[in-house]
Amino acid sequence: MSIWSRLFGGSSGRDEVDYYEEALALASEGKLHDALTSLRLALKEAPGDRTVLQQIAIVYTRIGMDREAITTYRHVLQRHPDEPGAHYGLAFLLRRKGDPDSAVEHLEAFLANPPPEDEAAEHIAYARKILRELSPEPEEEEGLSNGDAVNAANGEADESAAAEAQEDNPETNPA
Repeated sequence: MSIWSRLFGGSSGRDEVDYYEEALALASEGKLHDALTSLRLALKEAPGDRTVLQQIAIVYTRIGMDREAITTYRHVLQRHPDEPGAHYGLAFLLRRKGDPDSAVEHLEAFLANPPPEDEAAEHIAYARKILRELSPEPEEEEGLSNGDAVNAANGEADESAAAEAQEDNPETNPA
C-alpha cells in the first residue's frame, strides 16, 4: 500500500474483520444472536461455505431453532453429500424430533466417512453408542438383553443404565 493511500484513508486490508472467527468468539461467550449475525456476514464473503453453514446450523440448534438448523444441514448435504459434520448434527436433531430411522441413516453416513479420529474421537464414540441404541438387537427389542435378563434374574441392578440415560440427555450432552 502506498503512503498516499495511508494518508488519505485507504485500507491496508489489516482492518478487515474475520467474521467467522468473530462469530466463534461470540458463540463461546454465549452471544448466540450476535454470532449468527457474524456468521451471516461470513457467508456473504464466502457464499456456500460448508464450514460457515455448519456453524450457522450449530448456532441455530443452540438458540432452539431446530427447524432452521435441519434445513441448513440438509442444504450442506445437497452440495456436499459426504460432509460428516452435517450428517452428525442432522442425525441428532432428527433423533430429538422423533425420527430415529433418519437419524440412523445419518449416523451411518457419518461413521462411513468420519473426520480423523484424533480430531473427533469423542463424537465418533458417541455416534457409535447412539447408533447401537437406535439399532437394537432382536432380544433387546423385547425389553431386556441377555445380560440384563441374567442380571434381573440374579436381582442385580444395572447401574450403568442410569449413567447412560444421564449421558444421553440433550441438556447435559453437547453433541
